[in-house]
Amino acid sequence: MFQFQLTRFLKTTYEFFLVILQFLIIILHFIQLEFLPKKEIMQVNFIFSLFGFLIIIISSIVMLIAIKDLGSNLSPFPKPIVNGNLITSGIYRFIRHPMYYSLIFISFGFFITKLSFYHLGLTLSLALIIKFKIILEEKYLNKKFKNYFFYTDKVKY
Repeated sequence: MFQFQLTRFLKTTYEFFLVILQFLIIILHFIQLEFLPKKEIMQVNFIFSLFGFLIIIISSIVMLIAIKDLGSNLSPFPKPIVNGNLITSGIYRFIRHPMYYSLIFISFGFFITKLSFYHLGLTLSLALIIKFKIILEEKYLNKKFKNYFFYTDKVKY
């Protein structure tokens, strides 16, 4: 009994930790920590800035569409909500995790506008955290929804 509770506590803590890290990295894109070097990979020009902002805008639109399509199923945690439904319509017909991928692309857009090692590190860290969340979420979705396997077979990413 105690081991089950400990396992459940650790799993919940891990999920919470992933969500907190995800939001922290997103916030850090807007903050330049003074103790970190502001080393640029190369000089940013207008074309890079424009391209980065376009990526941010398009990814933000995709994220808003995904939020709308999820509706009341929306949660920052990888575990689906208790009375949630499997959403396979709207943008979810084409991509399984549009919100996660949008976050990565938004982060990449920030990197392109700054071309700094700081933003590159944030983008790579966020991509890794999102990867862990996707793996965990896919396990939950497979357990909760019997037809999730068919959905993953039809929608690859």
